Amino acid sequence: MEPMFLPDVEDTRAPSPYLDAIRAMKTAGPEYPQIWHMFAFLPRATEHLARFTQEIMREAAPLSPGLRELIAAYTSHENQCPF
Repeated sequence: MEPMFLPDVEDTRAPSPYLDAIRAMKTAGPEYPQIWHMFAFLPRATEHLARFTQEIMREAAPLSPGLRELIAAYTSHENQCPF
C-alpha cells in the first residue's frame, strides 16, 4: 500500500482502539482502509464523525439503511476504495 503522505498522521502511536484496529488489520494483510490512521490521530474528532455517520446511515429516512449501505459500498468500489 502506498504511503498517505502524512507521516505524522500515519506514525501516530498514542494508545487508542483505532491504533489497535490498525495493528490487527496490518497483521491480516497489506491492504486496509488508511482512514483509520486519521481516526487514530484525532480520536475525539472521530467520535463526532462516528455519531454523524450512524445517524446518516441508520436513522429514519426515505432510503432503507440497507440501501444506503449498498450505495456506500458501490461508491467505494467505483472509487477503488476498500469498504
